[in-house]
Order: sequence, then structure tokens, then C-alpha cells
Amino acid sequence: MANETTTLGDADAAGETARRAQPLGVEDRRAMIIGAVTPLLMEQGFGVTSKQLADAAGLAEGTIFRAFGDKQSLLRAVTERYLDPEPFREELSRIDRSLPLEVKVRTVIHLMRERFGSVFRLVAAVGPGERPEFPSHRAAFDRLVGDLLDDDREQLMWPPATVAHIIRLMTFASTLPRLNEDNALSLDDLTSIVLYGIAGTPASASTDQPIEEKS
Repeated sequence: MANETTTLGDADAAGETARRAQPLGVEDRRAMIIGAVTPLLMEQGFGVTSKQLADAAGLAEGTIFRAFGDKQSLLRAVTERYLDPEPFREELSRIDRSLPLEVKVRTVIHLMRERFGSVFRLVAAVGPGERPEFPSHRAAFDRLVGDLLDDDREQLMWPPATVAHIIRLMTFASTLPRLNEDNALSLDDLTSIVLYGIAGTPASASTDQPIEEKS
């Protein structure tokens, strides 16, 4: 019985080892390499060497080349993954429509700033050479945010799609590094400006009390 138990245990261990040793498929390996080298590229730029990329991925250079063909193909794959709009769209679509207007606007601005920030980091990493193509997803963004704000239409001065456009413009400007070096707006500041302008009154402010005039 002891020998039988030992044999069964050895078989289980061997099976587990075999499962662990299974090689990654081509797409899984490519995804693993992209995930491993992206932080290095964002930190040091696209001028890194093939050896640095291989070291970051914990692989031999030959393995990198077999997966992508050459360094430029890997860099293009990183760019495409980094600019993929689907995760951003999914986050927008998961925002609860029943939340208060201020919370929804604040969440949209936060996600949009993260998105623009990632694009600007990529531009800095690519350097002064050839710029990657940035696909436009404005219509999809305006539609998603417009749908999100549709239940709040009566509180808005413009149609929801127009408000989405305003949010995108203001968020872009507030995230552009050269425009915000000395006086960057916080998330709360930007949310207040979008909701109330520069001279508006928050909806939560009380209007029951008269303003006392100074003599």
C-alpha cells in the first residue's frame, strides 16, 4: 500500500511538472514579452538595445527575434498594445449611470487623464524621431460619455455629446505637460471647472440665505 501511495504521489508530481513545463503558445509568448519590456521602454526610451530588451524579458535575444522578427517589429507591437483603446472604452462603459452627475464627470476626467498621460509618455519614449500613428477614437468617446450623461440631460447646458467633447478638450489641455509645468490643475479643480465654469454656483450650494450687504 505504501509503495502504491508513493507511486501515485510521484505520478501527480510528474503531471504537475509536465503542466508547468508546457511551452507558451506564440501569441502568449509575444504578449509576455511585450508586458515585460514595456516598462523599460517607457523609462529609457525606444533607443534601448536588443540585449536590454532581452534582459528585461528574461530571454535570449534569439527568442525575441523568433517571436517578433526584429527589434522594430517589437517596438511597433508595444506601441499598438499601449495605444489599444479597448481597455479604456471598457472602463468608461463600466461607470454606473445611476451615480450622481459630479461623480460620473469626475470619473470620466480621471480615466481620460490617464489615457492622455499614457499617450504623452509614449511620445516621450519614442523620442524626436518617427512618431507613431495615433488612431482617433473621438466619436466613440463622445458616444460613450454622451450615453453615460444622457440621464442628466436636464442639468446640462449642452447636449451630452457636446459635454463629452468639452470634457475631452479640457482634459487634453490639462494633461499636456508643456501647458501644466507650473500650475497643474487637480482632478477636483478640473471637475469643478467642467461642472460649474469659472463663475458658476455648485448645484449643492444653498440659495435660501440672502447675501448680507456690507455697509
